[in-house]
Amino acid sequence: MGASEVDEDQLLKSFLAEVSEAERDNEVLRILGCFKLNPFEHLKLSFDSSPNEVKKQYRKLSLLVHPDKCKHPQAQEAFAALAKAQQLLLDPQERGYILDQVTAAKEELRAKRKKELKKDSASKIKSLVDEGKYEEQFERSDEFQQQLIIKVREILTEKEWRRRKMQMRISEEEGRLKKDEEETKEMWKRKREHEEKWEETRDQRVSSWRDFMKTGKKGRKGEIKPPKLKTEDLNKSYVQRPVKPK
Repeated sequence: MGASEVDEDQLLKSFLAEVSEAERDNEVLRILGCFKLNPFEHLKLSFDSSPNEVKKQYRKLSLLVHPDKCKHPQAQEAFAALAKAQQLLLDPQERGYILDQVTAAKEELRAKRKKELKKDSASKIKSLVDEGKYEEQFERSDEFQQQLIIKVREILTEKEWRRRKMQMRISEEEGRLKKDEEETKEMWKRKREHEEKWEETRDQRVSSWRDFMKTGKKGRKGEIKPPKLKTEDLNKSYVQRPVKPK
């Protein structure tokens, strides 16, 4: 092999590596730009994909954006998004929830389509003649599939918004109940501390009361009481004051 052939081979490998790297970067950007609530979009799968198809597609895309092979700074974030998408679609409950929204979206689009056909006599007649095949064909079209993706986004967004509002209300109620509980605990704590302090001073209060009972009637020790004034009033209804001589 000549020198020129070696150089050309090396150039080709370098070029393919650059193309591969660009492809990896584009896939990272695509994943990160997907609608976050729809895991089917992250894996580039249709809504009727089976669990086995989910696994195969995940393996393929995860190798493409794996942080060890992709140099994009957000490769780890894209890789994690794919892993979460696979987890959701392999979980029966999560998958069922998403497919329920897909069914609801289809029903809305079919109802809309039915109204449109009423205005278009030719299409209405054709749909009746084909006995439903006309509508089945339309639902397989790219136009319907694109409409379905958009409608599913709308429904999932509305459901998520309602869920978050409900969660916020639940959190607020839990916070209020927790605050009430803490205030009740604090009230009982203060009451208990007051009772403990009251009990601690019991002996002192009993001693003070006994001292009062001993000295309250007889007067305090060393205290000089003023003499009582005598009166001529036998009933002692008033005190007679001494009269000064004129």
